Amino acid sequence: MKLHPLLHKSLYLITDRHQIPSGKSLLQTIEKALIGGARLIQLREKDLSAAELWLIAQQLRNLTHRFSAKLLINDRIDLALACNADGVHLGEHSLPTTEARRLIGTGRLLGRSTHSVAEIQRAATQGADFVTFGPIYHTPSKAAFGSPMGLEQLNIACHTTNLPVFALGGIKTDHVSEVLSHGASGVALISAIIADSDPQKSTENFLSRLV
Repeated sequence: MKLHPLLHKSLYLITDRHQIPSGKSLLQTIEKALIGGARLIQLREKDLSAAELWLIAQQLRNLTHRFSAKLLINDRIDLALACNADGVHLGEHSLPTTEARRLIGTGRLLGRSTHSVAEIQRAATQGADFVTFGPIYHTPSKAAFGSPMGLEQLNIACHTTNLPVFALGGIKTDHVSEVLSHGASGVALISAIIADSDPQKSTENFLSRLV
């Protein structure tokens, strides 16, 4: 399997407009992150209608093109195809990976959220390009789902697959070196950048650790 260069020691930025500081927009925040070096963006605004997502997806498609960055759409294959996004990210209750791959073809990236080795192995056999795995550390957004996975489970997950594994959940800059040392191909982030008052600087800080 040929590894896409953006899936090695990379930063995967996932949107959540509800975490953006007051007075700033989603587009402004993503643009700052792109200026800071982010090149892999997932549009994940699960509470919006298809029409609302379509408007944002078009704007993000134009914005990511300016920076030669990749845009993935969470779950909505129809929107990804409609706005000519670079790929799709599937969640726990999304279509099977095989069906998503059939619909988007081989030229687009296909990611999958996973929480176990079995899920990673299934994603690998069904055509995923990469997975996110977590939560690795404590994060309020995932507290209701139980204890974090931790580094030991990350290590096991990463060393039982050839797929790139992005560590997700509570990742701070101080964590980057240890998740990489346990096999992670990169980090998937939301609040560490989206909620930061200076998303450009926080993106630069993370990327400086991903070397």
